[in-house]
Amino acid sequence: MLFALRFAEPIARGEVDLTFRRWRRAQVRPGRPYRTPVGRLQVDEVDVVAPGDLGPDDARRAGFDSVPALLAEADRHAAPDTALYRVRFHPLDEPDPRAELAATVPGPDELAAVVRRLDAMDARSGHGPWAWSTLATIRERPGVRAPDLAASFGRETAPFKADVRRLKALGLTYSLPVGYELSPRGRAVLAARDG
Repeated sequence: MLFALRFAEPIARGEVDLTFRRWRRAQVRPGRPYRTPVGRLQVDEVDVVAPGDLGPDDARRAGFDSVPALLAEADRHAAPDTALYRVRFHPLDEPDPRAELAATVPGPDELAAVVRRLDAMDARSGHGPWAWSTLATIRERPGVRAPDLAASFGRETAPFKADVRRLKALGLTYSLPVGYELSPRGRAVLAARDG
């Protein structure tokens, strides 16, 4: 889920614990944690609501002064006839396991396992080998916009970003405000491959 950075402090203070999104189908599930620009959030409840059923408390808990302001923001991102979802969430205080993984440098056995995994990802790919070349490009071009990196591979941005998320799930990359960089783990893995 995307949030404007203005929500970071109200969410951290517990003042904002709702968001309203127009989706064709729910994009989040209760009980799951999500990484967002304002921190890790746990989704507690997701339901479809009618705009006419919303009141001032809903607006306040979503960080808006009024229901019309809340709906105007939701409508900015999707057609007004798309279902309106109310998502109740809370911030997570525990460390992000993916960030902890990214900060670790693997030992020899784990390093060999990650190398095998990346080799397999390249071998199984329907669009050609990408894992090692993407890691090398991120090392060479940290902080470069994802659309520019994708274009350098002749790829569309969305599938390229999905592949980078797979690398991030292995603890190999960090997302920056713009672009990516290799994590300590990613640098160690790439250095091992480079020999």
